[in-house]
Amino acid sequence: MTAAGLPAAAADPTQRIARPIRSFVLRQGRMSPAQQRALDALLPRYGIAFQDAPIDFDAVFGRAAPRVLEIGCGMGETTARIAGEQPAVDFVGVEVHAPGVGSLLRRIDDSGLANLRVIMHDAVEVVAAMIPSASLAGIHVFFPDPWPKKRHHKRRLLKPAFVHELALRLKPGGYLHVATDWEDYAQEILATLAAEPLLENTARDFAPRPEGRPLTKFEARGLKLGHRVWDAIFLKGSDT
Repeated sequence: MTAAGLPAAAADPTQRIARPIRSFVLRQGRMSPAQQRALDALLPRYGIAFQDAPIDFDAVFGRAAPRVLEIGCGMGETTARIAGEQPAVDFVGVEVHAPGVGSLLRRIDDSGLANLRVIMHDAVEVVAAMIPSASLAGIHVFFPDPWPKKRHHKRRLLKPAFVHELALRLKPGGYLHVATDWEDYAQEILATLAAEPLLENTARDFAPRPEGRPLTKFEARGLKLGHRVWDAIFLKGSDT
């Protein structure tokens, strides 16, 4: 944010959110030749490079429109489908794993999605450095890594400090939609979001699954096995 005239210390994302523990591990996942070709050829076209300055959304997309941030796109099928179904909304997906980014880039190119761009970087640092305050109509966090072992719970993404940063990036009336199939993480998420003073729950506790969130192959397989999915949908208050 040095472009906005802030001192250098304030522009350092690590100074804004004390975060010595990352919520992800970069595993050596297998990259298909097609995914590698997409990274090489399409990331310069559809990617947004990480920078320590706010995104100019109007310049990136060439228009003024509502903007939605998706954190953790996986292989990109849900992200691309939502963007395709909502052409009047601009989407920015953030993902660290190269095979998933390559897959999403192919979907963008194959479908001609002018309203979807990708940032291949740590989402916490992206939010801190690149997303302006009160700039987003919505934020999606679908099936974040639950880090199921108790000793790894400290790695979970949706901790109070980060939830507060997300709330600050929402416009008044903007929404934060989280979905998980891990029950104890669902309860932790619900409590964390409920404790954030900038956010208001749209339901008494968990929300019904909205039609606008596509059913992924992973989720459908889990439902057949009797697994549950919990959706939490909160709004930023209009007077905050």
